[in-house]
Amino acid sequence: MRPRTRPRTGLLALAVTAALLASACSHDTGGHPADGAGPLTQDAKPAVAGGPAAAPARALARTAQHQQHVHAQRLAAARTWGLSATPLLPPAPPRTKPALTTEPGFETETGGPGLPPVITRVPTDDRVVFLTIDDGYRKDPELLRMLRELDVPVSAFLADGVARDDYAYFRALRDLGTTVNNHTLHHPNLRELPYTAQREEICGQQRVLKREMGAAPRIFRPPYGNYNGDTLRAAKECGIDVVPLWQQEAFPGRWTYSRGDTAFHPGDIVLTHFEGPSEFGGTMTDVLRTVLRKANDEGFAVARLEDYV
Repeated sequence: MRPRTRPRTGLLALAVTAALLASACSHDTGGHPADGAGPLTQDAKPAVAGGPAAAPARALARTAQHQQHVHAQRLAAARTWGLSATPLLPPAPPRTKPALTTEPGFETETGGPGLPPVITRVPTDDRVVFLTIDDGYRKDPELLRMLRELDVPVSAFLADGVARDDYAYFRALRDLGTTVNNHTLHHPNLRELPYTAQREEICGQQRVLKREMGAAPRIFRPPYGNYNGDTLRAAKECGIDVVPLWQQEAFPGRWTYSRGDTAFHPGDIVLTHFEGPSEFGGTMTDVLRTVLRKANDEGFAVARLEDYV
């Protein structure tokens, strides 16, 4: 997204001036009421500096001071986490979410109309990307702190088999504004399972997440990105609306890419995992720092996937 602009103080000054002129013109120069105006009373006083007409300017000044304070706090937090600049702020969520269809090359042989679309990016012109985190093996409290202090949205996709030992961690993540989505019960290769088993993997995790998180999600990611027509039919029966895969995968200090180029494109979905040093050579905060540096360098904000799909 484009950086937010500073408050347009010039326009507000013109508005205040207009208000003062309107107040002055409500009486003629001889001190008599203007045509149609009621009689002057002892309480009627001309606008003076610091009076009611100056209230908008004072409110603007307070807003500017608050914004400067918030920016200073965010900058201090960014530097604490090893970033030279604050993460760019995403735009307001779109009033109408983009229409989604399965992307070319991701169709299934036995697919049909009405099945959840499979996407790797959201069709939008907003300069935003979406950070998604899979599985649930590592529950790093520093990740929660970094997300909270930098106000960065993410989307989680949990498999019950590795998340179940500490759903309280993911409730804390939810309370930061994260939607916790479906990644099956046991993280199988769904293409190797019959329809009934696939349905239980997906619907079973819907039941778990409703119990643990308070709501069943409408977004599902198949483990390993493997699926077939049975997967999509089962997902639909379990209440799933969309199946997001990914364009890039982030690791501490490195990337893998699905496209030929390495640049972010508007609406790209980024994958990483709830893992740690023994799995991918760094911490979850290292991964988040890697994503935010690339996003800032390329002029992108990290936005909330659920606001767009």
